[in-house]
Amino acid sequence: MNGDNTSATVSDDPKTPLLPVHGDGPLHRSESFNSTIRSILTPKNFFILLGPLLCAIICLCVKLDGPATSRNMLAVLAWVFTWWITEAVPMPITSMSPLFLFPLFGIASADDVAQSYMDDVIALVLGSFILALAVEHYNIHRRLALNITLLFCGDPLNPPLLLLGICATTAFVSMWMHNVAAAMLMMPVATGILQRFPSGPTQSTVVNKFCRAVVLGVIYSTAIGGISTLTGTGVNLILVGMWKSYFPEANPISFNTWFFFGFPLALMIFFPLWGILCLLYCPRGSSHALSPYLDKSHLRRELQLLGPMAFAEKIILIVFSMLIVLWMTRSITDDIPGWGVLFNDRVGDGTVSVMMATLLFIIPNKKQRGEKLMDWNKCKKLPWNIILLLGAGFAIAAGVRSSGLADVLSEALDFLEHAPYLAIAPSVCLISGTITEFTSNNATTTLVVPLLIQIAKTMHVHPLLLMVPGAIGAQFSYLLPTGTPSNIVGFATGHIDIKDMLKTGLPLKIAGVAVLSFLMPTLGAFVFGTNKQL
Repeated sequence: MNGDNTSATVSDDPKTPLLPVHGDGPLHRSESFNSTIRSILTPKNFFILLGPLLCAIICLCVKLDGPATSRNMLAVLAWVFTWWITEAVPMPITSMSPLFLFPLFGIASADDVAQSYMDDVIALVLGSFILALAVEHYNIHRRLALNITLLFCGDPLNPPLLLLGICATTAFVSMWMHNVAAAMLMMPVATGILQRFPSGPTQSTVVNKFCRAVVLGVIYSTAIGGISTLTGTGVNLILVGMWKSYFPEANPISFNTWFFFGFPLALMIFFPLWGILCLLYCPRGSSHALSPYLDKSHLRRELQLLGPMAFAEKIILIVFSMLIVLWMTRSITDDIPGWGVLFNDRVGDGTVSVMMATLLFIIPNKKQRGEKLMDWNKCKKLPWNIILLLGAGFAIAAGVRSSGLADVLSEALDFLEHAPYLAIAPSVCLISGTITEFTSNNATTTLVVPLLIQIAKTMHVHPLLLMVPGAIGAQFSYLLPTGTPSNIVGFATGHIDIKDMLKTGLPLKIAGVAVLSFLMPTLGAFVFGTNKQL
């Protein structure tokens, strides 16, 4: 059998069996069976099976006062949220499961579900992420962070002022890119500053406390900065998508509209954060203890290593600035129309986002002949998991509404119908803020907001009076490392522990609820018109 590669593997020993031996005796069969059982009963496989098992139990045993599709939708929610919370199946794959579960359970057609995964909000995210990748690729974020930190460093060193600079820089970066991306970009900058301090047993209590303050400041500033703009976090985008889906005839929430409410809210939460960190971690005399290790000289050296700003960096900053201006002027107020009226209001924030991102693939970077500012290879880091999660959120919101499940589940929160007007925002915010500590911000918003819409209808109040506190409360995940990936980024540095997060996060959460409770019936009434019937 010349040329047969398998003949080379056959032993010349006549006692060697031609095929591998698998034990046929009872002992071998028992070991094989036990091995199979052990492999099935691993925690990951258990949670994989738990999703469809809960779905089947609900379909067979649960009866709801509504159409059959409402029970089916509840079963699908149990399946999807089990996989989301346990991460037994990768989150992006779980996020695509409505594409086959909804048609199979008669909740919605395949075409209707697929449309939820691509609309103007998704386009807004895609364009914004491409611009964020360009900022990261050309190290613009690091240059910006060093310049602002250098500005706040002070001479002599003022630790509270430096802490303010680090937190303010992080919050500003987080306004224009996703919270997790902002935390990933800013944490190396922050820990780079901390590397100037001694570590181990020689580290003083003052230095140790300041290190904790810096890391806590970064993770909480990303969450607070993300509240400011639609692109800052996926929660805001989910809220806008649900508003558009449930109330297509109402005025959409534009980038500009949200900024008028979100930025003052974030600003009023940011300063309590700074005050809490200074009170807990910057005692008197800290300047004397920190000055030998931290001054402006090393910040200047790091900035010099980056060299002068290149053509590509300048163009990206110009494109980013143009994008922000176009977002904020597309639709200004009812009395002052923006440039969107020139196109009969057919353009959206996603239109602008994708258009400006496209420019990056056209403008040369002047580094190499024929090379553009961006190419598709640089876009391989696009966070498709976030994009698919947003699409799943929109699909679930539509399914909860169309299946009748929203009517059924809203009865569980009917106590809100009797709450005083001024108590609505804090009550909703506390409920959402508690749930978000145990599951993702996006998952909390996806589950809670459709229910709040239904409750708002029964209460005969403006839906945004409940929707906005529900969505923003989902971003107050300040207590546990698992509350949001940004917390994990900070926890992984080793500078903080759970006690630090509880000590800082609890008063910060209380401050957030208090600020939102004040702004929602005041500024919210002006921006969203929540004091009127929809």
